[in-house]
Amino acid sequence: MKDHILWRNRELRKQVAVVDGMEQPTIVLKNGTYLNTYTKQWLRANIWIYKDRIVYVGEKMPENGTSAEIVDCEGLYLVPGYIEPHAHPYQLYNPELLALHGAKFGTTTLINDNLVWNFLLDNEKAFSLLEEFDRHPVSMYWWARFDSQTALKNEKEYFSTRKVLKWLNHPSVIQGGELTAWPSLLEGDDRLLYWMQEANRLGKPVEGHLPGASEKTLTRLILLGVTAEHEAMTGKEAIKRLELGYQTGLRYSSIRPDLPVLLEEMLAEGLQTFDHVTMTTDGATPSFYEKGIMNICIDIAIKKGVPLADAYRMASHNAADHYGMLDELGCIAPGRIAHINILETKDNPHPVSVLSKGEWILKNYKEQTMPIKIDWENYGIRPIEFDWDLTLEDMQFSVPIGLNLMNDVIIQPYAIKTDVTLDVIPDDRDDAFLMLIDRKGNWRVNTAIKGFTNRLGAVASSFSTTGDLVFIGKSKQDMLLAWKRIKELGGGIVLVHEGDIIFELPLKMAGSMFDGTMRELMEKESNLKKLLKEFGYPFGDPVYSILFLSATHLPYIRITQQGIIDVKKREVLFPATMR
Repeated sequence: MKDHILWRNRELRKQVAVVDGMEQPTIVLKNGTYLNTYTKQWLRANIWIYKDRIVYVGEKMPENGTSAEIVDCEGLYLVPGYIEPHAHPYQLYNPELLALHGAKFGTTTLINDNLVWNFLLDNEKAFSLLEEFDRHPVSMYWWARFDSQTALKNEKEYFSTRKVLKWLNHPSVIQGGELTAWPSLLEGDDRLLYWMQEANRLGKPVEGHLPGASEKTLTRLILLGVTAEHEAMTGKEAIKRLELGYQTGLRYSSIRPDLPVLLEEMLAEGLQTFDHVTMTTDGATPSFYEKGIMNICIDIAIKKGVPLADAYRMASHNAADHYGMLDELGCIAPGRIAHINILETKDNPHPVSVLSKGEWILKNYKEQTMPIKIDWENYGIRPIEFDWDLTLEDMQFSVPIGLNLMNDVIIQPYAIKTDVTLDVIPDDRDDAFLMLIDRKGNWRVNTAIKGFTNRLGAVASSFSTTGDLVFIGKSKQDMLLAWKRIKELGGGIVLVHEGDIIFELPLKMAGSMFDGTMRELMEKESNLKKLLKEFGYPFGDPVYSILFLSATHLPYIRITQQGIIDVKKREVLFPATMR
């Protein structure tokens, strides 16, 4: 720590020396018009950058700048790098892949869910990885999760007070949450309340997950320390959150693309200030990001009539202010990290050029070479080595209650009337086999599901909430073949029909994340969605349907490590079977 302080002091002295003409800036952006997010004005200025920091914004040019890269921004407009304040960077992609892809479109800061690290890494390895991300050209910050959003066999193994507090105290962790276990908090879970108090004591906000919450529930939770929320589904709900004092995120994701309607309704209600409003894509699946991340949200806000300065602030200044990081991020001012997007026009948020930590990510529309910097093998993030086997004996289905998929993520219980002792469920029945099995092979949960497919032999996935294996299909033999291929790949998503493997997506990074390019992943995901629709999937995002089969923060019934759960009653209806 002492060495870090000494290093930081030397850097601060050098920054002042640049202003004094004793040191040279590395980049000078001259003759540009930039958005001052403090005054909400567009001002003409020259901007000096030294390494990763902005050191001067004003009329002057440096006296000592012979070695600096001088970029003439005449006729161009400069805005702060965009911030995604609520990222789930594991939706088939990995955090680095998402970060580098988003940066090309101007999103230079991500504030990330740490849930997967809780499952995959011990604290020591996880914190070492966070420090490696600190050296990344994209700014990466993290949450400290308080709950798993599912029912684990050993919850305290992953979410103990010791572990949670270590995460909260890490300097790269800037919020607690998102809190999906808020019903337990309201019922008196003082352990959760203690963690929230510690987050607040450290100056780190706590984000909730409160879809459909009443005014009374919102009030109770803000009294207990929840300070932000992103689940409003109508403009009135969003405004109510603002009125109660919540930092309010508006969602534009692959399963909830609500942002356009939310803004229309908020503006129709007469809302005139957006200082405590942010926007988030909330962990969309890969192809949703084809044309960027927060640049798309800003574009929507501008087109819906949000004042121009507010539209940019909602994806920069407001988020940084909420997290207490305006001295680092979210604005173009001296001392801030040099995240700057250069635009052709004020109302076009899609950048011509992007600077991230003072490095060119995009320059005059041309992507710059950004080598992959994380060696995932060092952290044990590699293909799964399965040392067990799945057999036909595991495929005994006798539970009378199944899961009925009502939309992408809402599931209701239903009474199974189909004969699930057969090896193949006939196509004239809309049921399919459903099995969740421990990635180490210790337990399984067998039932049936409606609403996912009407004829597909099998889909097998190691991508799930907890990293356990999900099998859905009409044919037990196809499920076994899908298992065999998953085992060979070391994890992934495999589709099998009538004895043929018709699709595979290798997820070589712990069975959860793709090791390749974003373009390759988008093509794979698009093909997966197309095939599943051909086999009867009726909704928008099958990747999320698979992911949230275990998610107990959603109604009404789930398949989890503990067994089949009634979410509302929080009761295990049918326990997992040990193997």
